[in-house]
Amino acid sequence: MEQRAILRRRLAAGDTLWIPGAYDVLSARLIEEAKFDGILVSGFGLAASLLGQPDTELYTMTENLSVVRAVCNVVSLPVMADGDTGYGNAINVMRAVREFEAAGAASITFEDQVAPKKCPAVSDQTEVIPFEEAVAKVRAAIAARRDPGLVIIARTDARDPAEAMRRAKAFAAAGADVIKPISKTFNTLEGLRRLRSACGRPLAISVLGAIERNLTRADIESLGGIATFPLVPLLTAAEAVRRNLASIRQTLRADALPVPTMPEQEFKRFIGFDEVERLEREFLAETPG
Repeated sequence: MEQRAILRRRLAAGDTLWIPGAYDVLSARLIEEAKFDGILVSGFGLAASLLGQPDTELYTMTENLSVVRAVCNVVSLPVMADGDTGYGNAINVMRAVREFEAAGAASITFEDQVAPKKCPAVSDQTEVIPFEEAVAKVRAAIAARRDPGLVIIARTDARDPAEAMRRAKAFAAAGADVIKPISKTFNTLEGLRRLRSACGRPLAISVLGAIERNLTRADIESLGGIATFPLVPLLTAAEAVRRNLASIRQTLRADALPVPTMPEQEFKRFIGFDEVERLEREFLAETPG
């Protein structure tokens, strides 16, 4: 796929790709319109938007896959899939790789947490699987992909920096293309540089919490790799909708909302009504009278 080639080419060049997290297809289209480098289908966002539940691996692979496929069908940017723990053992990881690859994802991320996982950004109660099992799952992911262009991102949620470094090096040796640490383990420029040097792979980092406080844009770009804003679109939408609904409930009017809305005609154009109407004029013959 062209999108996989773009992602690989930019990673090989040492570029930093800035990528927000989408929580559905509409947010993915808005990310594309804003001209970012790619789209992350965030597991945190998917759990919240699809189920109204926290990111504790409550959604299934099929539910995740349906959103990733729908996003890939309508955008031209590289799409990053969140493969969570792989939905089982190494054999389940292999099926996940093939399914997300077929759906059009440019990359897929797997983490080494015990299933069911918990988002480490909001939970301090995370446990990782044994070292050998974690490495075997990475090897399985590499063996399963049919397109060598698919980027495999291996994430370690180990809280001890020495253990996280050990796992990162082993994941790279097993064939992972990119290493993703968690911000609660590596959140300084010096620490991230040591990790990148040790594993010899580009890093994928989530720009939130301590990383956002400790690192500047220049710091992040000096590392190269992937920098994601996984929660900004979701939290922006949640706050805007909450404020406007509270206002409507109080005033029962929608002409003075605290958060401006997109004009209806602009949304109609953005979502594609104009294009559908053009196609109707071109292809739908008039019924004879």
